[in-house]
Amino acid sequence: MVFYQTIRQTDNQIASHSQTDRQTGSAGETAQKALVVSVCGCFSDASSLVLIYLLQGLVLGVFENEGEQGSVHLTEAAAGFDKALSGKLSELLKISGPALKKGKSRIFYGIHEDFPCVAVVGLGKNNAAVCGAENWDSSKENIRQAVSVGCRLLQDLEVNHVEVDGCGDAQSAAEGAVLGLFEYDQLKSKKKTKVTTQLHGSADSAGWEKGVLYAEGQNLARLLMEAPANHITPTAFASIIEEKVARHAEHVTIHKRFDWIQNQEMGAFLSVSKGSEEPPVFLELHYNGSPDPTRAPLVLVGKGITFDSGGISLKPSLSMDAMRADMGGAATVCASVVTAAALKLPVNIIGLAPLCENMPSGKATKPGDVVKAKNGKTIQVDNTDAEGRLILADALCYGHTFNPRAIVNVATLTGAMDVALGSAAAGVFTNSDWLWEQLHKASVVTGDRVWRMPLFQHYTRQVTDSQLADLNNIGKYSRSGGACTAAAFLREFVTAPHWAHLDIAGVMSNKDEVPYLRKGMSGRPTRTLVEFATASQSLVT
Repeated sequence: MVFYQTIRQTDNQIASHSQTDRQTGSAGETAQKALVVSVCGCFSDASSLVLIYLLQGLVLGVFENEGEQGSVHLTEAAAGFDKALSGKLSELLKISGPALKKGKSRIFYGIHEDFPCVAVVGLGKNNAAVCGAENWDSSKENIRQAVSVGCRLLQDLEVNHVEVDGCGDAQSAAEGAVLGLFEYDQLKSKKKTKVTTQLHGSADSAGWEKGVLYAEGQNLARLLMEAPANHITPTAFASIIEEKVARHAEHVTIHKRFDWIQNQEMGAFLSVSKGSEEPPVFLELHYNGSPDPTRAPLVLVGKGITFDSGGISLKPSLSMDAMRADMGGAATVCASVVTAAALKLPVNIIGLAPLCENMPSGKATKPGDVVKAKNGKTIQVDNTDAEGRLILADALCYGHTFNPRAIVNVATLTGAMDVALGSAAAGVFTNSDWLWEQLHKASVVTGDRVWRMPLFQHYTRQVTDSQLADLNNIGKYSRSGGACTAAAFLREFVTAPHWAHLDIAGVMSNKDEVPYLRKGMSGRPTRTLVEFATASQSLVT
């Protein structure tokens, strides 16, 4: 039941009244409060206001009308809503300001009894389609951005249920809504209003549900990456994933490996973990969705350093707190497997996540130490802060035992990758043109882009020129081409013909680069991995 109370007061009186309501709990503890303009429902008269207790909101989209300057074209859902109101929405859009541009919004109040608060958002050009220069589908990105803007505006008004216009692409609309509303506030006393969303109308409900699952997968990765390291230890990480896959138990098996790591002779992994009091975990997920249980799986491997101090090669203290997200590879890989299970994809996927901390101590690996990987190769560890490639080396060796169709590892591996591409795209190093094409196609659909990087023998020579061992964990010329030498190092542990390494260091966090993600850890590129897995069911290598 929506409750209205009309007030004609000054701004200060209204603010005081609103504060009094919060203190006394008048009109019920669950009432949602927002100051809104009365009469015409737009921001024209700040002295004539309505205090409205909002429960439901609606987000509708409009496209730029290319045929008529300064006007907009309503989406199908917005046109239906406008018709039900005898054209009132169109009239308000005309009198309340200039035509809405891409990503801009306007809110109207009290124009519909079921939706006391209606946000109208600009979608840009209709059917914008794939943009070759940007390497994404502009139409999908515009929808994600616009819907997120509308949903956040309503959330800020403490609306707790929002219906969303599918805008011609219900999956993208769902992704924009669910991704845009997420904020990690579990440890705060004051939390954002929790908002539930649903598709407005019945058009493409399947697409909407798919988009919700894609976005929830990325939000799971965001949650794991954002949480402080004392909350997400290797053991805690594994327990959370175990809980998430429990609802898909008929298709997912999970193994938490402790002593098994030593039995597997994963010396590179153990050399990193031994500096910490937290025990290492090798997390193994098997999703068996294919009707043919013998079909070769996709193997996804994620770097899982739950906190990276740098070890003896200690990092600078500035921004070291962000290294709680150095397990972003493991977070995105595990979230992708969970999402694949929720989608019931007809593929077999194995997710591997070596989990540990990288800490300095009397037991920690020292610069110059030599360790042996699972495949027998020895590694001179000249920089203990180049630890991600060590744990991945053993995990890649183990991943090959499943005879995969393709093997993809994901890691926040090098600061050099951030320098090279920034937050625009994840870098992809691969020995397979076929695999690159599939990952690139997936990223165009999701808008979470990837970009191919070189894997020349030039870089291999820099990591195989080691004084004491077969390999060195840093390049011969130290920082020069750091992302490329790290990839060349990993290739020394790969025999599969279809392998890709995604360096996601540059896309680990979001400031304001991706409009539909709030500031914080991004969970990228979870949706691209899921889209790749979705498309792979029909691919032949």
